[in-house]
Amino acid sequence: MERIGFIGLGIMGKPMARNLLRAGYRLVVYNRSRLAMEELAQEGALMAASPKEVAQQVDVVITCVSDSPDVEAVVLGADGVIEGARSPMLYIDMSTVAPTTARKVYHALKTKGVAALDAPVSGGDIGARQGTLSIMVGGDEPAFQRALPILRVMGKNIVYIGEAGAGQVTKACNQIVVSLTIQGVAEALTFAKKSGVDAAKVREALLGGFAQSRILEVHGKRMLEGSFQPGFKLNLHRKDMNIVLQTGRELNLPLLGSAQVTSLMDALLAQGQGELDNAALITLYDRLCEPPGN
Repeated sequence: MERIGFIGLGIMGKPMARNLLRAGYRLVVYNRSRLAMEELAQEGALMAASPKEVAQQVDVVITCVSDSPDVEAVVLGADGVIEGARSPMLYIDMSTVAPTTARKVYHALKTKGVAALDAPVSGGDIGARQGTLSIMVGGDEPAFQRALPILRVMGKNIVYIGEAGAGQVTKACNQIVVSLTIQGVAEALTFAKKSGVDAAKVREALLGGFAQSRILEVHGKRMLEGSFQPGFKLNLHRKDMNIVLQTGRELNLPLLGSAQVTSLMDALLAQGQGELDNAALITLYDRLCEPPGN
């Protein structure tokens, strides 16, 4: 089995890395916070002092970090992956970043003889823990075939989309659908409550009809319970919507629904709610329903 390096051990990355360990892969890890590294070291992983050191020790490097600048710093920056990379190493980025960033990294690593895949994920912390993520992949198909056994440890719905950047375009599409569906569920449940109807029973009824969705099931439950411990933080979803809107501008494509839900996210961020789960969008509707003066 190939030795894997895993960089980025956050809400998503740590359980993904843990699943690789449990599948028998030898793992070298790096994270800005040592606590997450030490936790996995107790389970058999080796710790590295930099992304460069990770790359020097492994056959495959996986990153799962927050944003485009983070990927560029980890891969292309000082002591980055590219400084320790050599052919025939494989690089897989499972972060959510701009398609332009994915293509930039792909071409930079290609000069070192390293194949690069953009393979963002969907499924939240639950999917990361259970190894049931949806993974959408861009890059060269031979590299995808090599990565497939590794990806199958972390996900169930794994789709090769096309050339470099295609995975990130697909993830942007995913975030459009997710954000607008969260908004729809928040509006529907608030509408039910404001009408004096049991919103929990409304959700139960909708789950049996054409409105059924994973978001109605999971996020609807969180909304009803007022439980907003992050599976996927609102500020990270807002970051993803910036990618959506920026890419839309590059394509000269107005994304009206995406712009509207992003403005709602901005309102919550302005209230200091960015660390909450994205299901907390319903709290904004709750405030809009409060009588004047409350």
